[in-house]
Amino acid sequence: MEIASHSLWTIIHGMGFGALYLLAVTGLLVEFHHRFIARTGSVMLANGSFLKWYLIAMSLCSWLAVLTGTYIVYPWYRATPPAGTTDLTAFPQKLLMSGASTAGWHSLGMEWKEHIAWLFPIAVTMAAGVVIRYGQDLRNHPRLRFAVLGAVLFSFASAGIAGFWGAMINKYAPISGGTTITLMKGEAH
Repeated sequence: MEIASHSLWTIIHGMGFGALYLLAVTGLLVEFHHRFIARTGSVMLANGSFLKWYLIAMSLCSWLAVLTGTYIVYPWYRATPPAGTTDLTAFPQKLLMSGASTAGWHSLGMEWKEHIAWLFPIAVTMAAGVVIRYGQDLRNHPRLRFAVLGAVLFSFASAGIAGFWGAMINKYAPISGGTTITLMKGEAH
């Protein structure tokens, strides 16, 4: 089994940091509900630092998703083919833009990923900052609690849409190239 290094970084960016972040949001919503909305006591209330560290880890994961996408994967996506190149499979952006049926994947999908996706780590970092600042006292500030929940939900939605676009773009114009990494050697038959 082999994988190209560019493909591996695409997986780390999307399925690693991005998908992990999306899964972590669901855990955060459950914890947020138990702490601040449910009227019954929660076992986790005794550990006030859990939510803070959880949000810090989520923020870190979100920033790693955006930074690896922007500074590692995205330059490979935007690679410019040499003059006269007719096979655009190694140049994902140009490949998408070359066909009328796939140009929208770039003009809408990648534009979302380039611009709007940056808002999801900003929103969750804001939520982490508020939770760190207020801690359990957030229970006494319903408007602030609602703002934190709104930021997390906005972050989740924008990250989910960015992940969808990334998966669809990678399906039609995958990023490939780089050094080949051998994961496992098979037996010859």
